[in-house]
Amino acid sequence: MRAVVLQAQGQPLSEVELPDPEPASGQLRLRVHACGVCRTDLHLRDSEITAPKLPVVLGHQIVASTDDGRRVGLPWLGWTDGTCHYCTTGRENLCPAARFTGRDIDGGYAELTVADERYCLPLPDEKAFSTERVAPLLCGGLIGYRALRFTGEAHNLGLYGFGSAAHMIAQVAVHQGRNVFGFTRPGDARTQKFAESLGAVWAGGSDEKPPEPLDAAIIFASAGELVPQALSVLAPDGIVVCAGIHMSRIPAFSYDLLYGERKVCSVTNLTRQDGHEFLELAQKIPVSTTVEVYELARAEQALGDLRAGRFEGSAVIVP
Repeated sequence: MRAVVLQAQGQPLSEVELPDPEPASGQLRLRVHACGVCRTDLHLRDSEITAPKLPVVLGHQIVASTDDGRRVGLPWLGWTDGTCHYCTTGRENLCPAARFTGRDIDGGYAELTVADERYCLPLPDEKAFSTERVAPLLCGGLIGYRALRFTGEAHNLGLYGFGSAAHMIAQVAVHQGRNVFGFTRPGDARTQKFAESLGAVWAGGSDEKPPEPLDAAIIFASAGELVPQALSVLAPDGIVVCAGIHMSRIPAFSYDLLYGERKVCSVTNLTRQDGHEFLELAQKIPVSTTVEVYELARAEQALGDLRAGRFEGSAVIVP
């Protein structure tokens, strides 16, 4: 089978021929139809987070079919031990032994892959969500949904970093009757217009002050300096949720920014329950995804375009 592999961190991906994978007991062989490109893939490629398995096939927003014809989605969480304190208390996202698709387990930048059947999510049929457009729901959508739940009933919601996750979660928040404020790179008028087209009541640069204080903010970008910026426009009792797997150093800030029972927290991974809930909700709204499609051989270019912010919404690789 054809696959695109990360041989060494900090180096470009390379296209190779690999033996077709054979499923072990409890696994499914999956024919990959699409795989979303996530910023986590970029963090792995750029050596910003550890890659414990090298070489590795990246990709964890996999839309695939099983040998018996079922349509499934495979997210970041690929395996947990099921016995630790976190797994047995409904918090499998925190399992210390967890294995992740496209990091510890070969992922979806390939024609075929194998996966633990228990972590494959059933997907709606093609009429409800086309192959390319459902892929981004499987990480950007899921992590965004988990982050949104951390904001409670916050009415004024700021989204920092208006990329893949934010463009989906903005639609969910608007559906819930919230006011969405979109924050982009300073001067990025194109993305600000994109945020407004999805229902944001205001969009501006991350260095700007919104017209009203925020009750909550979700930071999808990996820039640590956004934390004090978000706190500076947060109402008392508000919360800043850091939704990425990696963030640069958060600069020191005055205690005055935190005072007033303001809170800062992180979101870690996802649970299968998150997956079932969000995919059901996404069909009801329905959530529309904006995608840029790349052939498998152009996976390295897709990561470069993500790094540079050259597309709106999400990139999707189609083998």
